[in-house]
Parts: sequence; structure tokens; C-alpha cells
Amino acid sequence: MPLKYALYPGCAAKGATPELYQSTMAIIGRLGIEVVELGAASCCGAGVVGEADPDVALALNARTFAQAEQLGLDVMTICGTCQGVMGAANKRLKQESGLLERTNRLLQQDGIAYRGTVQVKHLLWIVVREVGLAKLASLVRVPFDDLRIAPFYGCYILRPSWDLGFDDPENPTSLEKVIQTVKGTPVPYAGRTKCCGFPIILEKEAIAMAMAGANMKEAKDEGADFMVTPCPLCHMSLDIYQERAGQAVKTNLNLPILHLPQLLGLAMGVPAKDLGLSRHLVPVDSIIKTIEKRRAEPTPVQ
Repeated sequence: MPLKYALYPGCAAKGATPELYQSTMAIIGRLGIEVVELGAASCCGAGVVGEADPDVALALNARTFAQAEQLGLDVMTICGTCQGVMGAANKRLKQESGLLERTNRLLQQDGIAYRGTVQVKHLLWIVVREVGLAKLASLVRVPFDDLRIAPFYGCYILRPSWDLGFDDPENPTSLEKVIQTVKGTPVPYAGRTKCCGFPIILEKEAIAMAMAGANMKEAKDEGADFMVTPCPLCHMSLDIYQERAGQAVKTNLNLPILHLPQLLGLAMGVPAKDLGLSRHLVPVDSIIKTIEKRRAEPTPVQ
């Protein structure tokens, strides 16, 4: 029986990083995941709406949770930022006295109400906890042997830790476990849990570029062949702005950045064209050539 969720793709996966949505849809069936997409859901607010009007931000997220609740499903998100924002909002709605009732009054005009029964789960969480690493291992067709992969968690997917309870925000292991399961070698470096700089990129670009550049330089200095991230906003900061980030740290980075479902898809033998890899600004040709060479090699006789 497949695992079933209400898919909340978020804004970036349908906008600036559509390859994230494409690659997610290309792998979930193989993982035994079935989704019902929440087509009427709005932006989670990503902190911006919350600063301007906290009640509206809560109402927007409660409206999304209510849609999933009507389907009898938990929410699956593919954005680390959405996971953090929505997870925090959900905890507040469930635990702060009177908040759920006040928020539901704002939702009355839509004829909808949230009862507080839904959980928000990132794809990373689902793969590790609910699909299981043993099943993922059984699906690996093209292992990442000899490739050193730098995990980049970013801020939101690990925080607020008191809500998620999924991984240790100071010393997380979930991405490393996934990398090891697809036979890659995780690269240890301090920047894996630091901010990518995206939240301040419009106001403090020089600082944001220095932050992103420092994280990538550290990973590269530790021998990383490429990075993988579960957050599209981190991906934008690390991929789209990589040239400027490299200039900030006086380094030619040339470090490919994969979305989590792209890593899983390549390992499971999904063709590169089905994972949207051509959309990346930093070319991923080196990864594709390695994977395609291994796919063409004959399977050794046991």
C-alpha cells in the first residue's frame, strides 16, 4: 500500500526552480509515494508575511492545513523553508490557547476550518522515516561510488528544533544517511547547517554572497564533487548566485548543486532529462557523465 500525502510544492518549485517539482514527480512513484497536490494552497509566507501581519500568515497556513485535513492526509513539502515556516505555524496553532479558534474565524469566509490534526513532513523526513533507508537502498541502480557529496541543510529544515524533532539542528545526520545509502561519501564541513544567505540577499547582497561563498568554498576545500540541498531557496543562492558568491570569497567555485530528488533520481536510474538537470546555471555535466558511464557498464556476475 503506497504512502499517501497532500503535496504542498511551495512557490519556488513552481517558479524559479521548476526542476525541483519535475524531479520530485519523477521519483515519488518509485519510492511508493502517492500524492494529491494542494492546487488551491497559497504561499506559506516564508517569514515575510509573518513580519507584516502574523495573523494573516497563520491563517494562510491554517487554510493549507485544512485542505489537507479534508483529504485525511498529512502535508508533504519539498521546500526546507516551507517546512520550517509551516511547522512552526502548525505547532502554534495546536498549542497556543485560543489561537486556532481565532484563526478559524478568519477562515470562515472560505467556509473552511482547521481542527489541528495534520503534520507537515518534508520529503527528506519521509524518505528517512517512512519510506525507509532499506527500501531506498533496494532502489539504487546507479551508485555514487567514489563521489564526495556535500550535504547542505540550510536553516529552516532543522529549525525550530523544538517543533520538528526530526534531526539534531547542531549535528544532523539525515542527509548524510541518504548520501551513504546511494553509496556516495558525505563531506563533513561546518557550513552544512549555516544560512545560505538567501533571506538577506535583496537588502545585504554583499553579506549574503560572502555567506554562500564561504559555505561552498569550505565544502570544495574538503574535496566535494557537488552539493545536495533539500531547500530550493538554498539552491537558488548556491546555484544562481554562485558566480557572485565565488567572487566574494575570491574563488572559482564551479560546484554543482543538486536538489534532493535529483540525487535520488539519478541513483535510481531516472534519466537526467526527466530530472530537469539542464536548468542549472552551474553545469552538472560532470555528474551526468559519471552516472551515464556507470549505467552503461555491464552488471558483474554474482
